[in-house]
Amino acid sequence: MPGLIGKKLGMSNVFNNDGQLIPVTIIQAGPCQILNIRTQEKNGYNSLQIGFGPQKEQRINKPDLGFFKKNGFTPVSHIKEFRNYEVGNYKVGEEIKVDIFNEGDTVKVTGKTKGKGFQGVMRRHGFGGVGGTTHGQSDRLRAPGSIGASSYPSRVFKGQRMAGRTGFEQVTVANLKVIKILPEKNIIMLKGSVPGPINSIVEINK
Repeated sequence: MPGLIGKKLGMSNVFNNDGQLIPVTIIQAGPCQILNIRTQEKNGYNSLQIGFGPQKEQRINKPDLGFFKKNGFTPVSHIKEFRNYEVGNYKVGEEIKVDIFNEGDTVKVTGKTKGKGFQGVMRRHGFGGVGGTTHGQSDRLRAPGSIGASSYPSRVFKGQRMAGRTGFEQVTVANLKVIKILPEKNIIMLKGSVPGPINSIVEINK
């Protein structure tokens, strides 16, 4: 579906026409430049490759930098491919802006959740801890307890809930309503929250 790359700016709230206070996530959606067009005849499917966010040349690898210079593009930091665009309506080098969305539309947003590093089982899985403050449990209040390995099966089953890296996973939230659009600032406000910390990159699909 048609979509854009954007940057999450944070959360706020707005009043609707009925006086209700609505929590919104503010996203800078675009402008995104069309870098390449794939067509059914040439590539087997239709899509637009679009770029978002300026990037310094020294941070671009040589193949990508050569592509940008060959086509006269300003280097960008994020490139994504969106299918189901009506590719016949677009040309390479054009910009797609937030006005492809309308207030009242329903969209889905994909992003990376906040990374929390290595966490124990209580924070990662909500365990209650082992024992209590009695029976000599002086240093096991946040321990995971037995993980079930004995003479059989003499191993730990895959998927066992244990401590480990938490967060920074790709998550998609669907059915987010577009509350307000500020086209002059490339701002879109969506009802509710979207994955990721402030200034993270998100993908908005119509």
